[in-house]
Amino acid sequence: MRKASWFNVGSLALGLAFLYLPIAILVIYSFNASRLVTVWGGWSLRWYAELIQDRAMLESAWVTLRIAVLSASAATVLGTLAAIALVRFGRFRGRVLFSGMIYAPLVMPEVITGLALLLLFVAVDINRGFWTITIAHTTLITCFATVVVQSRLLTFDTSLEEAAMDLGCPPLKTFLTVTLPLIAPALVSGWMLAFTLSLDDLVIASFTTGPGATTLPIRIYSEVRLGVKPEINAICSILIAIVAVCIAGASLLAKFQDIGRGGAAGLAAR
Repeated sequence: MRKASWFNVGSLALGLAFLYLPIAILVIYSFNASRLVTVWGGWSLRWYAELIQDRAMLESAWVTLRIAVLSASAATVLGTLAAIALVRFGRFRGRVLFSGMIYAPLVMPEVITGLALLLLFVAVDINRGFWTITIAHTTLITCFATVVVQSRLLTFDTSLEEAAMDLGCPPLKTFLTVTLPLIAPALVSGWMLAFTLSLDDLVIASFTTGPGATTLPIRIYSEVRLGVKPEINAICSILIAIVAVCIAGASLLAKFQDIGRGGAAGLAAR
């Protein structure tokens, strides 16, 4: 095994510091007793208590969470169906066009996507608000869920499905009882990625939002232009904690499923 050089260790440390030091500073200053966000005044939970009284911020956070859950769930379902079509259906007519339309949001600037969706909603005369943001986010993040699920299906052992169908299991039941549990870690990962992207989006939501549907990124952006309030540090720290807990839970779920499959394989070998 090669020993790590000081250069490699230093480069890794600088990279991690560049990525996570600003987040750590934000979390630390969310416990700052001073109203001035650049002056440390001691440890305090004052701004978390004031955040509870900020109805506008809490309402925006609730709207954002609902949109993220709905759009991530819809994107995971649509992405799974798209991944199955791309992996299992071979070279069907229109495959190139279909895959291109699926992967286009990955490389297309969000400004173009947001403007296109805005023009669509205006053309069909839909009042912009909660559901238009949900539809727009689903359009954006479906491609990410498709990529995650497709990568799992490409390495899937189809002999397990064939064995179940040889024993008389219908195709739909085979998918629900054999395929779906085995690709569950990919579904959870795709959902988490879609949820995080929806939670973070500002550009597309700003194009498709309407009265009564102000998301948290839009609220934070509008208030930051007038100066950073300590409550913003508090709400951002809470969001970081929520995302960290969800990611840790997804990782533990995948780990336990791998351990379970390894134990089952060991018992089968005996």
